[in-house]
Amino acid sequence: MASVLEQIRELEAEIAKTQKNKATEHHIGKLKAKIAKLRGNVIEKSKSKAGGIQFDVKKTGDASIALVGFPSVGKSSILNVLTDAKSIVAAYAFTTLDCIPGVMEYKGAKIQILDLPGILEGAYAGLGRGKEVLAVARGADMVLIVVDVFNPRIDVILNELQNIGIRVNQKPPNITIKKKYRGGININTTIQLTKINQKTVESIMNEYGVHSADVVFREDITVDQLIDVMTGNRVYLPGVAALNKADLVSEEYVKELQKKLGMELIPISAKTGMNFDLFREEIYQKLDFIRIFTRSRGVKKGSDDDLPMMLQRGVTVRMVCQKLHRAMLENFRYAQVWGKSAKHPGQKVGLDHILEDDDLVTIVTHTGYSR
Repeated sequence: MASVLEQIRELEAEIAKTQKNKATEHHIGKLKAKIAKLRGNVIEKSKSKAGGIQFDVKKTGDASIALVGFPSVGKSSILNVLTDAKSIVAAYAFTTLDCIPGVMEYKGAKIQILDLPGILEGAYAGLGRGKEVLAVARGADMVLIVVDVFNPRIDVILNELQNIGIRVNQKPPNITIKKKYRGGININTTIQLTKINQKTVESIMNEYGVHSADVVFREDITVDQLIDVMTGNRVYLPGVAALNKADLVSEEYVKELQKKLGMELIPISAKTGMNFDLFREEIYQKLDFIRIFTRSRGVKKGSDDDLPMMLQRGVTVRMVCQKLHRAMLENFRYAQVWGKSAKHPGQKVGLDHILEDDDLVTIVTHTGYSR
């Protein structure tokens, strides 16, 4: 029996030789769905395998970032410049064999950065320690992609992340699917669909065993995006790309390279510290932090106990409880909120309430404790 990778290659070859037109669109969509399901098996295996690896680093700080790139692109040097870590640096590949953590403190936020071993093309399928590295990246809050000026193949890195289910700088598709017992696939849209048709939607959903459902499209999505929704194991992470050793080439070279690659890369030099102020600011902005104040009853604003928590936009009351202490979640009764997310000052809310920047939260538990 053919291996998973052989099956994927066979399906990719069939797609490549299939003439692309409206008549074959649903067939190609079905083949892509089959490939996604096979890759999903690889992702699940990488998760289970990751449980026994040596990359067991506890997440700390306000957010965690995975440093991803080829061997010997300067990831360890970058970690040393950005953080308090002391990662081993040497002029040969595969210097980093483990996951080295460091903490970058910037604008009141403590950001954990994980220096991971270099990956190669085919990492998601298990080449080198690729599965383990990419499994750690899936669990991070952001990916920091590093390439150097002499090997700027960022497309390979992005492809490996794509294959392991990481979507960099993308948002989850805005569609909802409600499964039914009968009635077929019923499609409703709030916009005009131009990238996918009903027959293709039905083919893909049938491939995942869904034959009756109400589907609402609120944006014009592609076949690949629908497959992502059906697969259900995608991770949507912000990302920053850095071009290391940029001090060795001209500005014109960097501009031409960015134009060729079709994406923005921050030119830096871990050796000279070139553009690291810009680099830190870009990382901070992409993490999209907001400040949440948690206050016990009776604590005055401006006191030492009135310091904000740095959390990423979209944070809920549940996440605040988890950040404070597990017991806060276990004994949660209700929360009161003052600020932009509250309909009125002191609004009582539940765990799923989404908070906004500068909100003030008091959490009340069944034990009578408030924070």
